[in-house]
Amino acid sequence: MLNTPSPTTPQATGHAEGVSNDEFRAAMSRLAAGVVLVTAQEPSLDPDDPTAPAVEDVGMTATAFLSVSLDPPLVLVSLREGSRMDDLLAEQPLWAVSVLAESQRHIAGRFAMKGRISDRLLFADIPYVRGEVTGAPLVGGALATLECRTEQRVTAGDHTLVVGRVLTAHVPSAQGGPLLYFQGRYRHLG
Repeated sequence: MLNTPSPTTPQATGHAEGVSNDEFRAAMSRLAAGVVLVTAQEPSLDPDDPTAPAVEDVGMTATAFLSVSLDPPLVLVSLREGSRMDDLLAEQPLWAVSVLAESQRHIAGRFAMKGRISDRLLFADIPYVRGEVTGAPLVGGALATLECRTEQRVTAGDHTLVVGRVLTAHVPSAQGGPLLYFQGRYRHLG
């Protein structure tokens, strides 16, 4: 028997497989994901201004981050194609990741905002240290921090998968649990 959509079934637009954006989002929202802050540095936005900083810190919240390989140590982050971080990491091979603790929900929300203020202001009151290899901000109180160098970029639909070789890995804070993202909200274990 052929599986034909009923008149009340929403039609998938642009998806030959028959899965609509809403159906896919709803299904994937049931997958709990860890929350990280991806950071990097970009050259000065105004190189002709002697008072402008030499580099600018850039950050973005990500929930599509995972370990790929132990030997060599590789991780992967998925970036929306054409996003500021995607454009930056196409030019800048060094970046960092802070695995956020459940107490750092405000940081995740701040760097996930659309139409947000400058990243310089977003970093202003967040404790961080600079990565020894990348110079990128590593958030204080994070459960783990990694510094990476891009090994490969793969276009996948409307995202870019960035595979990075881990150059440093630290566990600065063993306190608290991880910040999770589940059903469209930040959550914690328990």
